[in-house]
Amino acid sequence: MLSYRHAFHAGNHADVLKHAVVVQLLHYLGKKDKAYWYIDTHAGAGAYALREGYATKNAEFDTGIGKLWGRNDLPGALADYVDEVAALNPDGELRFYPGSPYLAWRLMREQDRMRLFELHSTEIDVLRHRFHDAGRRVMIYAGDGFDGIKALLPPPPRRALVLIDPSFEDKRDYARTLTCVEESLTRFANGTYAVWYPQVTRPESQRFPEQLKRLQDKNWLHLTLSVSNPPEDGFGLYGSGMFILNPPYTLEATMKEALPWLVKTLGQDAGAQFKIESRGD
Repeated sequence: MLSYRHAFHAGNHADVLKHAVVVQLLHYLGKKDKAYWYIDTHAGAGAYALREGYATKNAEFDTGIGKLWGRNDLPGALADYVDEVAALNPDGELRFYPGSPYLAWRLMREQDRMRLFELHSTEIDVLRHRFHDAGRRVMIYAGDGFDGIKALLPPPPRRALVLIDPSFEDKRDYARTLTCVEESLTRFANGTYAVWYPQVTRPESQRFPEQLKRLQDKNWLHLTLSVSNPPEDGFGLYGSGMFILNPPYTLEATMKEALPWLVKTLGQDAGAQFKIESRGD
């Protein structure tokens, strides 16, 4: 289904949705002076080269961030996101792509903290090298974020964004994500939790959004971006979703502007569409 090494998919349409949302969530947290924590259960390598190595195999970034690069008509949320990508490419050529940890690092303030989990031995070596001089502002844990997150909640400042985005190659990741969110809410009910998931034909993926909705009866936002019809052979990623528990009140309106634009720009056939569902307090 999907490769565990995220570099194969760096900058694709699913990353565009995920990272545009993450940037907005971090901007919102940064509006108050009080510190926050950014916690990532599956951090990956932090940033990725697009013109060499794994990313060149299918060049998925060409159908994602590549279609936004250099545009001057971006909706606000997408302009914010592309600005952060541009910071990693100061010469104006799209050669590198920031993962969620790099985006968080860029937007963090001195008082904020980042806690990253990564299970893949090669990825975590790269991640550690990338943040080797960050001091105690960044802590990196070699292990399973599903389990490791328990020791971090609630975080000392009682403000946090928790990103949960496993590869979902293993179908057990769906059940483990649900358990992780449920247990995390018990420990830290007021945190903001952002769950990314792939749209694939696997039954576990099809059931997943409704299962997420049952974890909390109010104060959630569900966003999806499908770029095509489901593939006839049953294989491949045709879209993705972001399910946010305790989202900022500003996010829904922001994404109502961004998602139609993304469907028009990234859509590959008549199946391209978006969905916005929400339930407030």
